[in-house]
Amino acid sequence: MHFLDGALFPENQEKLVITAAPYGPEWLPSDFPDDIAVSMKDQVQKAVDCYNAGATVLHVHVREEDGKGSKRLSKFNELLANLRDAVPDMVLQVGGSISFAPETEGEKAKWLSDDTRHMLAELSPKPDQVTVTVNTSQMNILEQMEPADIAGTSLAEPEYYNAFREMIVPGGPGWAEEHVRRLSAAGIQSAFQFYNINSFETVERMIRRGVYKGPLVMNWVAIGGGMDAPNIYNLANFLRAVPDGSMLTLESSMRNVLPINMMAIAMGLHVRCGIEDNLWAQDRKSKMGTVKQIEQLVRISREFGREIASGKEAHQICKIGTFYDTVEETLAQNGFSPNRVCKNSETLPKAA
Repeated sequence: MHFLDGALFPENQEKLVITAAPYGPEWLPSDFPDDIAVSMKDQVQKAVDCYNAGATVLHVHVREEDGKGSKRLSKFNELLANLRDAVPDMVLQVGGSISFAPETEGEKAKWLSDDTRHMLAELSPKPDQVTVTVNTSQMNILEQMEPADIAGTSLAEPEYYNAFREMIVPGGPGWAEEHVRRLSAAGIQSAFQFYNINSFETVERMIRRGVYKGPLVMNWVAIGGGMDAPNIYNLANFLRAVPDGSMLTLESSMRNVLPINMMAIAMGLHVRCGIEDNLWAQDRKSKMGTVKQIEQLVRISREFGREIASGKEAHQICKIGTFYDTVEETLAQNGFSPNRVCKNSETLPKAA
C-alpha cells in the first residue's frame, strides 16, 4: 500500500469497517456464560447487538443447542436465514473452518474434510463471504497467549490445550483453487486469511493465472503459532506487498487485539474484534464481551476522526457481489501491475 503525504488524515481514509467475531468456536459456553450465545434466538440477538454497536461484518460460526460448535451445514443455513431477516445490512462472512473443536477428550482439533468444506459454496441463503485459508500451516492459537489468558477456561484443560496447540490448517493448492472457483461460481466472495507474505503471494499468483477474478478482500492474521507475530515489522513487510485497490483487515489474539486494531484505525485499514479473538479488557481485570469491544473501537476511531462505515457502506468497501471478466481487469481493479508478457508473447501459465 502507498502511504503518501496525508495518508494518515481521516479525510483521506475509508470509513472504518468493523468485523465482529462473537461466536468463539474454541470456547465452551461455561468459559464466558454472560457472553457466549447458545440458543438460535440468542445467536441471532448477538448479531443484532453487534450491528447496533457499530459492527458491519459478522464472522459467522454456529452452535448446537448443547453449546458445542456445529458441523451441520443445515444449522448454518438456519442461522444465515435468521440473520438475513435480523441484520439485513450486515456483511455475512462464514468462517471457512466450520468447526474445529475436538468432540471427545484426547481428540485433535481439526477441520472437516475437503469435500465438506467445499459445500460452503452451497449454503442457502448464501453468505456474502466465506473465509479462505491458503497454504497448509500450523495454527497453534495458544502460542501468543499467556497462562492467565486461559486460566479457568476449557483451553486450560490439558486435552483441550494440546488439541488446539497441535492444530493444522489444511490449505493445499488443489483444494484452495477448487474452493475459490466454487465460491465464485456461487457468487460468494473469497475473504482470504493471510498468515504471512507467502500466503499473500500465493493468492497473487492465483489472480495472475486467472483462478480468482474478484476483489482482494483479506485479513492479516497475526497470532503467531505458524502465522505472523503481531509486531510492526511483520505488518510493515506485509503492507509493502499489498496493492492500494485491496481491502485489508487486521486480526490478532488476546491483548494484542486492541493495539493491532489501533494501528489499523490510524493507518486507514480495517479491524476485527470479538471473543473469538480476545476475552479480556486490556488490564485483564475483567472479561470483555464482543459488544463492549466494538463500542471501544468505535469510540477510539472517532477520537482519530475516522467515522464508522454503515452496513451499506461496508458492502461497497468490500465490493460484495463484484467479480471481473478477465485477468487483466482483476489485476487493474486490485491495484496490481499487469502480467509480464513473456518473449513468446504468452503470460504466466494458468492452473490446470
